[in-house]
Amino acid sequence: MVRVEALTKRFGPLEVLKGVSAEFAPGAVTAVVGPNASGKTTLMKSILGLVLPDSGQIEVLGEPAINNPRVRDRIGYMPQDPRFPENVTAREVLALIEELRGRPKMRHEELVERFDLAEHLDRPTRFLSGGTRQKLSAVLAFLFDPEVLILDEPTAGLDPLASSRFKDLVKAERDRGKTVILTSHVMSELEELAERIVFLLEGRVVFAGEVEDLRETTGEARLERAVARMMEGA
Repeated sequence: MVRVEALTKRFGPLEVLKGVSAEFAPGAVTAVVGPNASGKTTLMKSILGLVLPDSGQIEVLGEPAINNPRVRDRIGYMPQDPRFPENVTAREVLALIEELRGRPKMRHEELVERFDLAEHLDRPTRFLSGGTRQKLSAVLAFLFDPEVLILDEPTAGLDPLASSRFKDLVKAERDRGKTVILTSHVMSELEELAERIVFLLEGRVVFAGEVEDLRETTGEARLERAVARMMEGA
């Protein structure tokens, strides 16, 4: 379980989060949606500890998360635009993360095989395509079998086969009781994966609940149209 309560964050004069409260349940995929600049990325980075909120509380798996580096080890993160040191190989990136975590990789071979990375492991990351870097990012997110997954536009750049395998993995982790928090601009992807929705608009939560409740509230059967209706009516 991940909980945020009354979270606020300001960057200079811009107030990005305005009292955001939400719960992200285990054994479910919760999609954080909203227009650009609605606060989605700031919320996710606050949970990760990459952004320090001005006020409010964050709890991850029963532990206070703000200024608590122990919590970070229990989270797998896949950023929208992964960046790696250009002169190291993919294999060296995996070894570096293992060293930083201070514990052995748990799912290395399984994940490398799932995403067809074996032939790329000894190439410097500067020579990897965007899609291959995204696959490496996916391996890193799941590498230590984390209890919480935060996935920011995770299938961007993935080919259809890798995207399908990735989504199957997300469903399997959900079924194992993991807490999965996901953002994506691809509504068909959210329709396939998400059971719950947290809708942000201008730094505030305007809807939080089951996907079916959002459909009922808006009168729209398709998630894409339901989200669009929320945006029109907000």
